[in-house]
Amino acid sequence: MVAPDYVSPQEALSVIQSNTRIFVHGSAQTPVVLLQHLAKEAHRLEHVEVVSITVYGDIQIDKPAYKDNFHINSLFVSAAVREAVNDGWADYVPVFLSEIPLLFKRNVLPIDVAMVQVSPPDAHGYCSLGLSVDIARTAVNVARLVIAQVNPNV
Repeated sequence: MVAPDYVSPQEALSVIQSNTRIFVHGSAQTPVVLLQHLAKEAHRLEHVEVVSITVYGDIQIDKPAYKDNFHINSLFVSAAVREAVNDGWADYVPVFLSEIPLLFKRNVLPIDVAMVQVSPPDAHGYCSLGLSVDIARTAVNVARLVIAQVNPNV
């Protein structure tokens, strides 16, 4: 097996530009470290749409200071984004979980970048999406780019 090519969060996130739509892996698989580093990139970004279902942890981009940089488009309102949705600077789109992959596949919500958290690669180079595969598999399949936070605990 060829050794994986790991890069810093800053280098991985450098491909994200303004006016990009990012899918963020949710629940136990929320890539918190990548999201915190993405917040540090806010100075160079505008109108980045962040699509997710449940996200857990201190994701930073849900803070009012980032509302001009990141637009949260939540398909399920979790605690991390509830205040932003309630304050009106993030959106909630009610949709059945089973229909979200169709939104991605049919380009209703085309995904530019899928940001996920995965296991280290196995002997064949495959990674697991872990506990929260749900809509993440489709997002990874249709995204133009995939940025993965590798976590040995996945």
